[in-house]
Amino acid sequence: MSKTFFITTPLYYVNAAPHIGHSYTNVAADCLARYHRLKAQEVFLLTGTDEHGQKIEQAAKESGKSPQVFVDEVVERFQSLWATLQISYDDFIRTTQARHVRAVKVILSRLHDAGKLKRTTYQGWYCTPDETFWTEEELRQLKANPQGPVCPSCQRVLEPTREEGWYLPLRQSQEWLRTFVKAHPTFVRPQTRYNELLSLLEQPLPEYLCITRPKRRVGWGIPVPFSEDHVTYVWFDALLNYITVVGFVDDPARFAQFWPADVHLIGKDILRHHAVYWPIMLHTLGFSDDQMPRTIVAHGWWKVDEQKMSKSLGNIVNPQAIVTQLLQGQPHAADVYRYFLLRDVPFGQDGSFSQDAILARLQADLANDLGNLVHRTLSMITRYCAGRIPRMASVGCAVDDAALQHSTVGLGTVVDEAMARLEFSVALDAIMRVVGQANRYLESQAPWQLSKEGQKSRLESVLRIAAEVLRVVSIHLEPFMPSVSEAIRTQLGCGQLYRWIDGTVWPGLPDAQAIGKPSALFPLSRSCGVSG
Repeated sequence: MSKTFFITTPLYYVNAAPHIGHSYTNVAADCLARYHRLKAQEVFLLTGTDEHGQKIEQAAKESGKSPQVFVDEVVERFQSLWATLQISYDDFIRTTQARHVRAVKVILSRLHDAGKLKRTTYQGWYCTPDETFWTEEELRQLKANPQGPVCPSCQRVLEPTREEGWYLPLRQSQEWLRTFVKAHPTFVRPQTRYNELLSLLEQPLPEYLCITRPKRRVGWGIPVPFSEDHVTYVWFDALLNYITVVGFVDDPARFAQFWPADVHLIGKDILRHHAVYWPIMLHTLGFSDDQMPRTIVAHGWWKVDEQKMSKSLGNIVNPQAIVTQLLQGQPHAADVYRYFLLRDVPFGQDGSFSQDAILARLQADLANDLGNLVHRTLSMITRYCAGRIPRMASVGCAVDDAALQHSTVGLGTVVDEAMARLEFSVALDAIMRVVGQANRYLESQAPWQLSKEGQKSRLESVLRIAAEVLRVVSIHLEPFMPSVSEAIRTQLGCGQLYRWIDGTVWPGLPDAQAIGKPSALFPLSRSCGVSG
């Protein structure tokens, strides 16, 4: 049995509601999963929520709720958003679930019993928002701040801290990790993030990573089985989900089917945790080089009107509001949002969100190009061919026909090459180029004029070619815009979900197949702003 293609997202921290950054990662992960499923591969998409730690404890207290009640309510908002955006995950792991808690305790005990952990006292600087320690040595490399040391990640002022805990050695694995990263140039993507990791590994890592927190300071966490005064550090707890869900602790056969992860999708702000701490954790657990995650993809941040999102600025983008308010009246609003996220910015770079930008994509790419091609093609088949897929005939304009056929049948190869590099915007650009070519083809062939002239065979051929383009486009759009893909197939009279390989077949529609009722995919009658 071939290995399952294993895709993960981060476990999202539930101290607040989901925003555009969370949705960006999950939409990309879902797109990748759907693509591989269409290629007849077994796929496992894992997502979930990170529910322990000091920030959640504080947020729960501020809301007047217990931590468990608080996280239960926020998790529902994440799950509701994933349903809205049609995220086809195979498992949703919560770090408060018994299965995860049990597995983390087993792993901690294994490390402790093997003598891999050290109990000592830490003195340095702590960032509460990031729940991360920083050493004097790391901070010495930064520009001095008059307010005192600031967190290299979030730029907030750090707190001096001294506390006892259990530690995982980091620096002793640094040379191994540096050698491994240099030998695996696709371990981190894109190249800018890979270069960033190499640069980080040229500097001395902290000697240890503290993997516990004292209960007197942080009570909301997984108890450490061999130390009643401590709970597990939230990042150590959360990262382990990638192996615990697929059976590392208690199901070796299942684990062998899934691991190593093929793609860890993350935001660039948590690269250090995934590309330094995580492989060292695995290495300490006895994982070999060929058992390391195959690729960590760190995408950029979303800004709002060129400003970084922040609660203080009040510019956090709420995806539910975008779909239900800004795109109100759109039958495929979630797909419009998905399309914008994956089309507007090369994956890996920072992006800028604005209401004008998403509405511009809706009008230009989707309504004027894709929606227009679908509606005009199927309306003409209804009018001129009694609502049935016409027969393909070899009559006239063979050069124009062949050029469009060649672009359409070759589209899968172009998209494959882009998806192999996780270049979602490049793949969508290729699809939309074929859509544009098909629209120009209809303009040049003028089926309405052919009808007036009584050129029935040529008219049917032109409309059949346009219908075949729609069929192939619907296949390649499915990972990106699943409901739009289904709507195109339904209007073509095709109920089934195609396979990726079907995009290379020409023609692929049955002669005389009855089509559905043509309807506008992207009506532009109204839109309204987002209130929040």
